Amino acid sequence: MTPVLALASAAPPGASPAAAPSLPQPFTADALRLDAAAAVARITEALRRQVRGTLRKRGVVLGLSGGVDSSLCAALAVHAFGPDRVLGLMMPEHDSEDESLTLARAVADALGIPRLVEDIGPALEAMHGYARRDEAIRGAVPDYGPGWTSKVVIADPLDGAEYGISSLVVRAPGGETRKLRLRAEAYRAIIAATNMKQRTRKQIEYYHADRLNYAVVGTPNRLEYDQGFFVKNGDGAADVKPIAHLYKTQVYQLARHLGVPDAILARPPTTDTWSMPQTQEEFYFALPWRTMDLCLAGLSAGATHREIAACTGLAEDQVAEAARDIAAKRKATIPLHLPPLLVDD
Repeated sequence: MTPVLALASAAPPGASPAAAPSLPQPFTADALRLDAAAAVARITEALRRQVRGTLRKRGVVLGLSGGVDSSLCAALAVHAFGPDRVLGLMMPEHDSEDESLTLARAVADALGIPRLVEDIGPALEAMHGYARRDEAIRGAVPDYGPGWTSKVVIADPLDGAEYGISSLVVRAPGGETRKLRLRAEAYRAIIAATNMKQRTRKQIEYYHADRLNYAVVGTPNRLEYDQGFFVKNGDGAADVKPIAHLYKTQVYQLARHLGVPDAILARPPTTDTWSMPQTQEEFYFALPWRTMDLCLAGLSAGATHREIAACTGLAEDQVAEAARDIAAKRKATIPLHLPPLLVDD
């Protein structure tokens, strides 16, 4: 093989030397680093074009959960449309943490946007959402009732667990905690009742969007969007999804750049859906979001398991397990991304 320098020296007189071919760079955590100002400019320009041009709407409405994703979306919307054209909705229910409402109010006030509180607890009671969930839980825990709390947790694939195996955790009024494997029908019934919360919130968002001629902003980040961590026709429904291309790491970068309150940046990502405290890792991802970001980004970029292991602290066999889990979730959640299926003419 002829050396590159020899090729360069053989160029005709007066011609520019041939540039050495660039070598592929190893994958590192720096791959997720953004030019924050440029990213904000790109997103806000897209929001203006999509909302005012394509959708022909006057502004946007979004649910504020007290988390970093919805807070960043609100900040981006303010940059795109101004605070007067962004409505923040806080939609607590009986199992919501008090901190969620406090932080949601704080970010709305910091941004100067109008905000409304819509308590969806009475609507869920009227639809028997809580009763349906509790009845399903009693199939596994007959004593479950007032004063008890619960959550669903997923098995850890890095410990050799099979993808999709979930367990129910319950806490009795006296503090005793139990963890039980769920049969498929019990799991589906519990999740179906719990998903009513996300779908009820989305109904409220679209009510206000129709009332104001606004568009609805969806708040999933890339990790959630890619892995199907959303409820179809619930938090998965929206007119625009401005951060679905951003990894969670990048969400935090932009949130800091735009001055999202420190209390929100310091809060661990939570589902805020169950009556027991519940992290996203416990319920769905198994790994911390920083590690999941690097695994997903590395695999999407074609990085080797060794490269991903080097920047995550995982062993190569653990990266392989994470890769299998990511692929399994992508396959299992394909229907969540599909539009309604029509019969071809």
